[in-house]
Amino acid sequence: MIRYFRGLAITVAVLVLATVCPVFAQHQQTGDSSPGSPAQAQAELEWTTTGKVVEFMDVGQYTYLSVDNGTEKTWVAAPRTKVAVGDRVKVPTGTLMQDFRSKSLDRVFERIYFVAFIDVVGAPGHGASPPPAPDTAPFGAAAALDLSGIEKAKGGVTVARVFDDKQLLADKEVLIRGKVVKFSSGIMGRNWVHLQDGTTSAGSHSDLTVTTNANVKVGDTVLVRGVLTTARDFGHGYNYDVIVEDAEVTVE
Repeated sequence: MIRYFRGLAITVAVLVLATVCPVFAQHQQTGDSSPGSPAQAQAELEWTTTGKVVEFMDVGQYTYLSVDNGTEKTWVAAPRTKVAVGDRVKVPTGTLMQDFRSKSLDRVFERIYFVAFIDVVGAPGHGASPPPAPDTAPFGAAAALDLSGIEKAKGGVTVARVFDDKQLLADKEVLIRGKVVKFSSGIMGRNWVHLQDGTTSAGSHSDLTVTTNANVKVGDTVLVRGVLTTARDFGHGYNYDVIVEDAEVTVE
């Protein structure tokens, strides 16, 4: 009976994740890959493995590696990690992508897991916590950016209002103008933009996180259009009070 309910809980969790995360159903990776044919994906809630690296490739900000756990070889993609053939690695829970096409490698992976990090056994820092999520990483470049003169988009909202009125704006389309203070590409199959407009003070609410398939750079003034989501948890420490997902981002 316990095993039955445990299995039911996992099934329900996967269905919920697939519903609220369109990116798991239509995976797109820019930079080192471009969208291919629609891929089927699902969250592997309990999958993890430890094994030896038998092959690896660094592509853009990603490392693709084949891990042999003694029973099977599994392809994994993670933020760029220093590994070598023969290294023993521990792979955390990830997201399974099926028939994923990498344009840069000109290759289709029948099955590949996207994970937040790779733990290289025996390397300095082994056993440490995963790297900080995009919204908690330091924003060294932001301090040098001039945020003055950024006008609110016509019919739009400011970053401050997004946080102040998040319950009213939740699940609604918002339009925001701001400056890119940090850009990370290809993390969990999406690009991450951190936006500021000078309307908030320093602290946890000093910038707004946006996911998109657009490519921008730090210092760009952009116009963001997308649906605001609250209390978003991707796992692996990627927790957001507010976030705009799968946004249309235009550089002005």
